[in-house]
Amino acid sequence: MNISPSQNRLTASYPVGLNRRLSAVFIFILIGAALIVIRLFILMVLQHNLYVALAANSQEFFSQLSPERGSIYLQDSRSGEEYPAAINRDFFIVFADTREIKDDKTAENVAIKLTEVFAYSAEDKLELYYKLNKRDDPYEPIEQKVDEEVMERIQALALPGIGFVRRPERYYPENNLAAQVLGFYGQTDDGQGVGRYGVEGFWNRELVGSGGFLSGERSAAGRIVSLVGGAFKPPENGADILLSIDRTLQFKACERLRQGLVDYKASGASLIIMDPMSGAIRAMCGLPDFNPNTYNEVSSVSIYNNSAIFTPYEPGSVFKPIVMAAALNEGVVRAETEFFDTGSVEAGCKKPIKNAGNKTYEKQSMVGVLENSINTGMVYVAEKLGRRKLVDYVEAFGFGIKEGLELDSEAPGNIESLYKNENKEFDCYTATASFGQGISATPIQLVTAFGVLANGGSLIKPYIVEEVRYADGRVEKAKPKEIRKVIDKKTASIIGGMLVNVVDNGHAKAARVKGYYVAGKTGTAQIAGPGGYTEDTNHSFVGYAPIDDPRFVMIIKFEKPAAVYSESTAVPVFGDIAEFALQYYQVPPAR
Repeated sequence: MNISPSQNRLTASYPVGLNRRLSAVFIFILIGAALIVIRLFILMVLQHNLYVALAANSQEFFSQLSPERGSIYLQDSRSGEEYPAAINRDFFIVFADTREIKDDKTAENVAIKLTEVFAYSAEDKLELYYKLNKRDDPYEPIEQKVDEEVMERIQALALPGIGFVRRPERYYPENNLAAQVLGFYGQTDDGQGVGRYGVEGFWNRELVGSGGFLSGERSAAGRIVSLVGGAFKPPENGADILLSIDRTLQFKACERLRQGLVDYKASGASLIIMDPMSGAIRAMCGLPDFNPNTYNEVSSVSIYNNSAIFTPYEPGSVFKPIVMAAALNEGVVRAETEFFDTGSVEAGCKKPIKNAGNKTYEKQSMVGVLENSINTGMVYVAEKLGRRKLVDYVEAFGFGIKEGLELDSEAPGNIESLYKNENKEFDCYTATASFGQGISATPIQLVTAFGVLANGGSLIKPYIVEEVRYADGRVEKAKPKEIRKVIDKKTASIIGGMLVNVVDNGHAKAARVKGYYVAGKTGTAQIAGPGGYTEDTNHSFVGYAPIDDPRFVMIIKFEKPAAVYSESTAVPVFGDIAEFALQYYQVPPAR
């Protein structure tokens, strides 16, 4: 049989290619085997004691080393001094070894002494007496969380059978102060500790740190024989967190809010004070609140939610300056632009839009529209601006999205009604949005948006965590962050002057502070229900001061107060807190 030269070359090359592939497979198997051998060497030799201890659990030991949870601090924003708000503190479990209590008389004496310490009722004392008479129980818990001072009092009594177990617990030295900002340290269903809500929840990973371990051998007596061949990884403690919250401002502002909640018979209240230049939150509270030390005693878990960031609501007239600023910035109106109010306007809605109290104001400038809070005048402004521009500005001011604050449970609000008729330049939803109905926003969104008016036109990202200090020495510091330019400086100046006029001459006179120019706007908005708007209202006031160089922007909100208008609820509370804040920061008078 004849074979061509090309066929001969193919036959000759076949064994060479096969050998290469076989060599590659052999090398791959060799590398794999080597890795397995190395891994087995680590497990069976270097870490032999560790894994035998885990498997046998006899003379060897394996101890999980727990890290210390990081602390949370408030501050004095003037001096930089810091105050602990969430720390770790040793408490004690008080228990009885009833085997050491030999007779009824001893049990009765111990029960009497402990009743004096813990102020037990007669029923509690009797229950304790029965516990102490068990006689065969080496561990009968009596109290779960006793501080060291009380423990030392009991210890000095030298009561037979009474012992103590030291246990670290999360402790909040300021009790209710900034509770909804802090959150709390609770337990999961399987008994594991975990941060929930607020800073404790959002920053749980950083606060908790990472565990370590120690392995070795014990002698028959239980002592460590040697760590040779054992393993050790130290725990890494959790990060400490410094908040931008000013302790004094937080206390004074929130206590004044609490007084208002009672005086006006409101079901809830919220407050935020923010530095409009940096975005630093200096005070934030929601009521009713709770004590994180006894977080499980609340009447409803809804109290854990921080209403300043969690609860969207229809803002009402406090939204009017946002729409007015947009129209001024676009040049479709000026402060002196005239509008004639007939008391009612058709805007494609089922019913004509009217002013509060069915009032008619006739000839008014845009200054008068804000000063008198004229709904029909704002519909006129929105029609001049147009739906598309209105949507652009509402989004630019930060509505409809989360502000990204470093706290659990923030809500975005809702402006979806403005997108329903995208083919129209003006509709009913645009009209009602112009005076803050049909859309919803959170207090943090409103105070941030007013920050734009206060700082000259920039949307600044708010923050509440100023520093995160890691165990390895790294420190992450918050820096002011401009998200976007929304309006120009001239527009901000004009709208600021108009809002000063609202405080001086309009419905917000109680917000005035002697010696200062204060800018702000009231809002009284009906609360929507299943069948339409109810008679219940939300009252808001948002303002800033002093107008020439604002040190703060603040929102006050009351939910379902007994009073009719916000000028008699939110406004005077704002005025009192504003006066304190200006004195606290030693801002010199300018008028």
